[in-house]
Amino acid sequence: MNILIVKPTSLGDVIQALPVLRLLKLHRPEARVFWWIDSALAPLLEDDPDLAGLVLFHRRRWANPLYWHEALASIHATRARQFDLVIDLQCLARSGAFAWLANGKFLAGLDEPREGARGFYDIAVPRQSFHTHAVDWYLAVLSALRVPIDRKFTWLPARPAARSQVREQARAAAGETGASGPTPRWIALQPGARWPNKRWPASSFARLASLLLREFPDARLAVLGDAADREIAAAICRPEPSRALNLCGRLSLPQMIEWLRLADLMITNDTGPMHVAAALGTPVIALFGPTEPRRTGPYGQLHGVLRVELPCSPCLKPRCAWKNPVECLTAIPPESVLQAARKKLSSSPLRP
Repeated sequence: MNILIVKPTSLGDVIQALPVLRLLKLHRPEARVFWWIDSALAPLLEDDPDLAGLVLFHRRRWANPLYWHEALASIHATRARQFDLVIDLQCLARSGAFAWLANGKFLAGLDEPREGARGFYDIAVPRQSFHTHAVDWYLAVLSALRVPIDRKFTWLPARPAARSQVREQARAAAGETGASGPTPRWIALQPGARWPNKRWPASSFARLASLLLREFPDARLAVLGDAADREIAAAICRPEPSRALNLCGRLSLPQMIEWLRLADLMITNDTGPMHVAAALGTPVIALFGPTEPRRTGPYGQLHGVLRVELPCSPCLKPRCAWKNPVECLTAIPPESVLQAARKKLSSSPLRP
């Protein structure tokens, strides 16, 4: 049985869709499962033990008419695999069209009216309610296909090579301080986010960093993000550079995952890495403003969400129109985040 999962973007969405893959392989071990994914995210799923292969989507390249022949060749190659089942978890016009062109025997997707992708499907699975979490909605597709739903799977299996590299980075960073004795606690900070109004102020992150290092003498900070976040991370690390590591733009996707597996706590905006930490079971404190945590918060850790109740929040919009810009985030004081971190870390003993 050949199965194709269509979920090309984004990082957080792909992470939240992984239980679909895990349960398909758990209950249909004979199935050969493939994944249609944006080439920029391919390292996330390369060598995944449950995947027979990847079908790459070169989004930026194929936007140019000069490379449409490559897209057509990909469609022909996909059709040649003769998929028995195609599952579209993106439910956009683009993904729905590709899923339909894949010419599988049966096509399932999400009952999402946006862009009309559901018109391509043999079955469209509705969201149970507005507040149903994305992970549960994706899993509902499996229920509709009579695949059992349970939690007997490893969401993100370890990558030994990346794990070794990360542990070496962590040891080197601790060694630079002359630290000895127990392994230091690592607190991961994620100050960036795709939407500007999802970002807790950089000054608040910097203040929090100082508070954390003062409160926890054994702690080290690992600041995560892409290259665009380097300046923010530098400001966070500047007061105590010997105890804070600026990793922005320096990690591969597998390395970022292994850093979050190593961390004792992650403090983050609403981002893709937040979903990685939740999938790994790393304790999460998530700062939410314009988005609805019950729909897209850290799965299984909604108790770790901090937010401020305002008439406009959650607005679900990428731009703030409130009279006090981004008050839903600026009103969260660093001291409140420190208090939440104190509770999280008090139940997390030092590793030997």
